[in-house]
Amino acid sequence: MTAMPRPSFKLAAEAGPEAVRLRLAGDLDYDTADELLQYAHRCMAEQSRLRALHLDCSQLRACDSMGVSTLIQIHRSSTARDVRLHLENPPPFLERLLRVTGIRHLFAPDGREPRQASRTHADEAPAPAEAQAQTSPPPAPTV
Repeated sequence: MTAMPRPSFKLAAEAGPEAVRLRLAGDLDYDTADELLQYAHRCMAEQSRLRALHLDCSQLRACDSMGVSTLIQIHRSSTARDVRLHLENPPPFLERLLRVTGIRHLFAPDGREPRQASRTHADEAPAPAEAQAQTSPPPAPTV
């Protein structure tokens, strides 16, 4: 039996006194998500003045349910530490995944406040009817 090659995932960091930018590349999935989670937690623990954590997703190729769970876990940890979490340059597949799962509101896009009603070409499919009918965001899933 031939072993499957491990999906590639690269993580690069740029740190300032109050902000860290993590550049993600490759596949954020079951095999790689823990690497991101551990690194993000380490950044938040080691930098007491940290106020913003930016995840540059422009080079992500894929994100599975474990990747989504990891983003939620990082959001919870950053919120508990009063660190603002930003998703920068999410590819269309990630933008749609976050919207369809109802968690887009948790992440400030590109350092700005989350958008309420704007749509990109990647978001052309209408949201599920139950998501459109909601007036407040759903509670975060328990992980």
